[in-house]
Amino acid sequence: MAELAKTLILLGAVLVLVGLVLIGILKLPFAGKLPGDILIKRDNFTFYFPLGLSIILSIIISLILYFAGKFR
Repeated sequence: MAELAKTLILLGAVLVLVGLVLIGILKLPFAGKLPGDILIKRDNFTFYFPLGLSIILSIIISLILYFAGKFR
């Protein structure tokens, strides 16, 4: 039971860190204009997928989880 509690606390801390990172990244001026971002504009349709930002966030989250598991 104590192991489950530790896991839930760690998961909560990771979610808080990811939320703070997201808030910080979205305020950066280049966050929506990274290389690799997909933007398709048609007459009444716009599709935007931030591929570059997704890759950066994936790397950051992977590093956080790696170090969280390493110090466990």
